[in-house]
Amino acid sequence: MKKYHKLLLGLLFDAAGFVSFIIPGIGEFSDIIWAPISAWLMTKLYKGKTGKIAAVVSLVEEALPFADVIPTFTVMCFYTYVFKTTTVLKQD
Repeated sequence: MKKYHKLLLGLLFDAAGFVSFIIPGIGEFSDIIWAPISAWLMTKLYKGKTGKIAAVVSLVEEALPFADVIPTFTVMCFYTYVFKTTTVLKQD
């Protein structure tokens, strides 16, 4: 999957997480449903250890009241493709 495709999906999934702010009271109930779905989607978009860690962060962030302002999918995309550095092992 191309990085721009992941970015667009991430923006879409983050927007879905923001929907709970539209309907006060009922919106927080929707987070109970959305939290495990967002964690599962995170593991599908990002494989390996970082995907699992991001899934836990996404689950907690979506489950906490009023924490939906954090765009977890977008942050993960930027972390993966912009900020993450790879270490080159020096061979003797």
